[in-house]
Amino acid sequence: MLIPSIDLMEGKVVQLVQGSRKALEFDDLQHWVDRFSKYPLVQVIDLDAAMGRGNNQNLVREIACQIPCQVGGGIRSIDSVRATLDLGARRVILGSSLILQGAINVPFARDLSAQLNPEKLVFAVDSRGGYVSIKGWQESTPIQAADMIRALDPFCTAFLYTNIDTEGLLQGIPLDIVRELRHATSRRLIAAGGIRSQQEVDTLDSMGVDAVVGMAIYQNLMPA
Repeated sequence: MLIPSIDLMEGKVVQLVQGSRKALEFDDLQHWVDRFSKYPLVQVIDLDAAMGRGNNQNLVREIACQIPCQVGGGIRSIDSVRATLDLGARRVILGSSLILQGAINVPFARDLSAQLNPEKLVFAVDSRGGYVSIKGWQESTPIQAADMIRALDPFCTAFLYTNIDTEGLLQGIPLDIVRELRHATSRRLIAAGGIRSQQEVDTLDSMGVDAVVGMAIYQNLMPA
């Protein structure tokens, strides 16, 4: 399944390269909401919230009221998960809160799963150079992606793996890494980071992996 991505920063739809350099910016949010309305799921990331510099909550609500979406960015507590679901999100993406003092925060994941419906939870595993990065990809950890996925497998409905090294570069995502992670979990695996063609999406689908696509759609390399 192809999942289009809407990344929000300072009230606009943007695309970043490797989480830092802004490559594209669009003012017309409604255009993209309408364009993506045919998809069963759209991913919405509040980059300002992820980086700890405000939020785009009103825009998230506006999107979630119109199309089914999974929402992430700066969601680091059970209360913030509930608040995001109240905005209309179908599923909520958590990442940084699953790491505590350089270790996988299994007790928090277990608590989340116990208090909320695990079907509403997507755990983000963002990897740079083979190691998980958190806090808007600004902080590295000593944790490898596969280890994090195995430890948290019982507590969510899906894992969102982003290969930061290829994110926004339109060079393709390393399929060997994705294949290894597919074998590491019994949950749904969603992959992101440099996916550039429908053929790549089809290959991932044949592996049982969903594909989040942003840059390739916004640059009209793929139909949407």
